[in-house]
Amino acid sequence: MNASDQSRPDATTGAFEAEGASAKWGGSPFPPIADYAFLSDCETTCLIAPSGAVEWMCVPRPDSPSVFSAILDRSAGSFRLGPYDEMVPAARRYLPGSLMLETTWQTRTGWLIVRDTLCMGPWHNLSDRSKTHRRSPTDYDAEHCLLRTVKCVSGTVDLSMTCDPVFDYGRVEPDWTYEGDGYGQVVASGAGSGVKLRITTDLRPGIERRGLNARTRMVENDTHFVALCWSPLPAPMTMDEATERMNRTAEFWRQWITLGDFPDHRWRSYLQRSALTLKGLTFAPSGALMAAATTSLPETPHGERNWDYRYAWVRDSTFALWGLYTLGFDREANDFFYFIADVCRDGQALQVMYGVGGEHELTEETLPHLSGYEGAWPVRIGNAAYSQKQHDVWGAVLDSVLLHARSRSQLQESFWPILKQQVECAAEHWEEPDRGIWEVRGQPQHFTSSKFMCWVAMDRGARLARMYDEPVYAEKWQTLADQIHADICKNGVDKRGVFVQSYGSEALDASLLLLPLLRFLPPEDPRIRATVLAIADELTYEGLVLRYRVEETDDGLEGEEGTFTICSFWLVSALVEIGEVERGKRLCERLLSYASPLELYAEELDPHTGRHLGNFPQAFTHLALVNAVMHVIRAEEATAGLITVHGVPTDPWTASDTTDGHPTADEPLPSGPDE
Repeated sequence: MNASDQSRPDATTGAFEAEGASAKWGGSPFPPIADYAFLSDCETTCLIAPSGAVEWMCVPRPDSPSVFSAILDRSAGSFRLGPYDEMVPAARRYLPGSLMLETTWQTRTGWLIVRDTLCMGPWHNLSDRSKTHRRSPTDYDAEHCLLRTVKCVSGTVDLSMTCDPVFDYGRVEPDWTYEGDGYGQVVASGAGSGVKLRITTDLRPGIERRGLNARTRMVENDTHFVALCWSPLPAPMTMDEATERMNRTAEFWRQWITLGDFPDHRWRSYLQRSALTLKGLTFAPSGALMAAATTSLPETPHGERNWDYRYAWVRDSTFALWGLYTLGFDREANDFFYFIADVCRDGQALQVMYGVGGEHELTEETLPHLSGYEGAWPVRIGNAAYSQKQHDVWGAVLDSVLLHARSRSQLQESFWPILKQQVECAAEHWEEPDRGIWEVRGQPQHFTSSKFMCWVAMDRGARLARMYDEPVYAEKWQTLADQIHADICKNGVDKRGVFVQSYGSEALDASLLLLPLLRFLPPEDPRIRATVLAIADELTYEGLVLRYRVEETDDGLEGEEGTFTICSFWLVSALVEIGEVERGKRLCERLLSYASPLELYAEELDPHTGRHLGNFPQAFTHLALVNAVMHVIRAEEATAGLITVHGVPTDPWTASDTTDGHPTADEPLPSGPDE
């Protein structure tokens, strides 16, 4: 159904009207957001519904126009493989340590197992250089192939395959043609899309109008495969070749996850899944890291808060690297810093966000022909926030650089001019109003968190200047850092001693939970404690944290929104920092209970129902999960008399309290991490 065929949804519908929301979601043709599986080859991503249908996929890049868009309109294309007469699987899981999906089906007559992956293989540009990769080659590379295999493990099952792409966000129907004499190779093209999809399979598909359909009866031990490819790289032509590619992809993910340092703890699986998700949201050719894999999944049911998150936010990316760094992964940080160097080439100012290829302009537009998820309208592509003034970006980058530098005790000299530019930008603009970390579309304000992140920029800049043996800059920037610090403590605190959203306001803001995490003041400072507890008690709904109260904040939008999961995880970390360990632990346990069946998270949670809201999966949420879980684990270890730092048992009285790599508030000079 197109948007023109329905009335526009009421944007003022409240997110927390429990009975009404429950009735609206019930009986929906759309799967719950949390029920989707996420696949990636670090160049392309897709989401697979429980029915076995690929309902979101963009090629050749994750921010390219989609070829399957059923997640945004049930008529906008999907690709299903599964039993003919069953739509609800018996079980789904990721193969351990991977982004490979396994779905088990039970029918009235038998059992099937379907495995899905975006294939990884050996680096394939051997005779000439890659035209898309700007980062150094690795041993593995994306094969531009969605591979689906199926095996009947008991009885007999009627298997059905339906591939129904609609190019350019559901606007261009495909033209199908067979290649060769048989049925096993079929190509779909969309006029003007520049994309060709090639199906290779050992089934016998037939072209039916705009779709490709196949059906066969499988008996025990029968196997089949379907490969969907979109580049000239060779596709698997036999089941043996398909099995080899599955095994190769599994080995890639196993090798990658083994590089991490994961505690021997009951929450280990959440950490590993978050790490794999963050890795899956990277774009290997450039080193960018996306905020999420989707666009326009609603933050409010049926509301207007629907945004395109398929881009690289500098803030989100650098914070995500914080999460990966905590778990021992640093190659992704190297690649991202080179990405920043690319986009800042020739002295260009740092933007809020970029395309995954480094594009500077991300013009926002709406797609009125799509009905939107659950009727949430408008559907947007592009994001106008790219042109906003957000003063937190410089601090986010410099904090990430410092974390990385502390683990290596040095940085390449070529980075220094870029780092210097970011510090100087923060110094020039810190006194000006901006749109803030939440990208409000109301009037610019003097947001306390933006001032604070400018302090981070100056503080980290001074520390990095000492590492680069630049004492003049170090002294100059430290002096300004102290000035900003004093200004925030004077103007950003209310009469209760609580840090507030903006100068002169009394509103709370969850971004201020970063104050103790980024060492603005020590956690025992009464203003920090008062701020954390005020947010915990006054900026929560059913115990989960809001970004801000919409009635207190001019964000330029109507309607309410769900609780922001990243903010709830920040609260866990902040509570542990101020010594409220048991309270933080209880909240962490509750948040982990809200994980999707595959341990993924969207951007928000409805506190009444636990439903996930917003784009999916969300990098920001997963990085905050890593930080929160590690805070709780370290607190447990400290209570038991032993802290484990990167897998090494350490006496808690000699271990630094900066096991996330951040400096303490009064630390004069950064040195090795976790000393």
